[in-house]
Amino acid sequence: MTKLLEVRGLKTWFTDKNGIAKAVDGVDLTVDRGETVALVGESGSGKSVTAASLLRLIAPPGRIVAGQVLLDGIDLLTLDARALRAVRGGHVGMVFQDLSALNPVERIGTQIAEAVRLHSPTTTRRAAWARAVALLDRVRMPSPAERAHEVPHRLSGGMRQRALIALALACDPELLIADEPTTALDVTTQAQILALLAELQADTGMGLLLITHDLGVVAQVADRAAVMYAGRVVEEAPVAQLFAHPRHPYTAGLLGSVSLENVTPGSRLPEIGGSVPSLLALPAGCAFAPRCARVVDACEHEVPTLRASGQADQRSACFAPLLTPVESSTSTSHAPAEARHVTWLREAA
Repeated sequence: MTKLLEVRGLKTWFTDKNGIAKAVDGVDLTVDRGETVALVGESGSGKSVTAASLLRLIAPPGRIVAGQVLLDGIDLLTLDARALRAVRGGHVGMVFQDLSALNPVERIGTQIAEAVRLHSPTTTRRAAWARAVALLDRVRMPSPAERAHEVPHRLSGGMRQRALIALALACDPELLIADEPTTALDVTTQAQILALLAELQADTGMGLLLITHDLGVVAQVADRAAVMYAGRVVEEAPVAQLFAHPRHPYTAGLLGSVSLENVTPGSRLPEIGGSVPSLLALPAGCAFAPRCARVVDACEHEVPTLRASGQADQRSACFAPLLTPVESSTSTSHAPAEARHVTWLREAA
């Protein structure tokens, strides 16, 4: 596969009277053509800000202060307004997290047709409307010709999500960014939307960047995953490898908090102790150090960078050495109770 998107050292900061919140602080990320990459993490980890930064959708007091966003080798952060408008919706489509991203008083078909004509001004209104109906049919909208005449509030959550996907696909983008596309949906509809995204990707060969906090979604559709914590990517790997052998304590904690393997009746589910630090007052070293059972001296003073971690195509930002099963068992007995999930998950894996 050839590289479609390459993000290098992206930094997006928000400034207010209390200081600077480094919401995205040096993110590196790639998406190949035809590949699905999941950007994973808790709320507030910087996932959605990263996604918005790729298309320069950051409003004050936020600003992109450094980095490159290369699409087919062209840095989107250097484009003028006209060239950027051609990229948004043309080369890159975005499915927003909020279903209210649709105009509440415009018919669904009109909104999609307007997107078509924006990027293809010579297209007639009749042809653009036909294209809108065809797109709704493509995303499996029931009775697409009739639904095209509806306003958003008359559609179910699943139908609105399909409409947003159709809108994002209006101009056959090379890259689709989907920000939490299944969050507000029931389980059955979630499965349908994920299957739809996979089908559309297989048909078009587009790259897909999926923003999510749901590890079940990651396991179902992603080829590769990048895990974010406090504005940084702390681990990246092929999904099967990441789930079987997490190398960063935070990744292990996320997986442990949703896994019931080896949990005995009456025992507490594993959890990540402590809380996410304020972006206005991050620790001097590793942001995860105050919650980690594997802290070494370097963690307190240096910010770790992504490095190879023993498996092909797997990198983690952690100073601690990889644990053997014996070391993992020993460290569990001495780790703080709130942090023992880390080694527990390693033993289970």
